[in-house]
Amino acid sequence: MSSFREKIYSLTRQIPKGKVATYGQLAKMAGKPKAVRAVGILMKNNPDAPSVPCHRVVGSDGNLTGYSADKGISTKKELLMKEG
Repeated sequence: MSSFREKIYSLTRQIPKGKVATYGQLAKMAGKPKAVRAVGILMKNNPDAPSVPCHRVVGSDGNLTGYSADKGISTKKELLMKEG
């Protein structure tokens, strides 16, 4: 696994319940501020959900975007609502 991938998944695991981070924030914290789309691809291909809580990653404007599990964005919203 690439170090960027490992870093992104590690950072995502650190997002507390009831909180969110943006794709851009994760990219910046991983040292690659322009790699926003790469973060999105990693979230889409997350092999270890729910251990890596990709549902806590949102768009730069706070909108819920791109969730591939179950019913998509509606599932992402449900999970976030349950977490407060």
